[in-house]
Amino acid sequence: MERWVQTCRHELLDRTLIWNERHLRHALREFEHHHNAHRPHQAMNQAAPLRAVPEPITDPRRIARLDIRRHDRLGGVIHEYRHAA
Repeated sequence: MERWVQTCRHELLDRTLIWNERHLRHALREFEHHHNAHRPHQAMNQAAPLRAVPEPITDPRRIARLDIRRHDRLGGVIHEYRHAA
C-alpha cells in the first residue's frame, strides 16, 4: 500500500492542483483505473494487473507500420499509448 501511495503522489498529486473533495475523488478514480488497467509494472514483466502482457512484435514489416495513438487522462497529466486498430 505504501508503494501505491508513493506512486500516486509522485505521478498524480504532485502534478495536479486539487480543487475540492469531488475533484480529488475523480482524479483518484482515473489514476486507479490507469494504474490497474494500463500502466506497465516492472514486477509483472511490464504487464498491468488487469491486462496480460501482449505478444512481442517480431515481424519487421509490422514494426515499420505501427500506428500508436496517445490518450490523455485528467487533462494530460496521465498519458496512455495504444496501437490503433
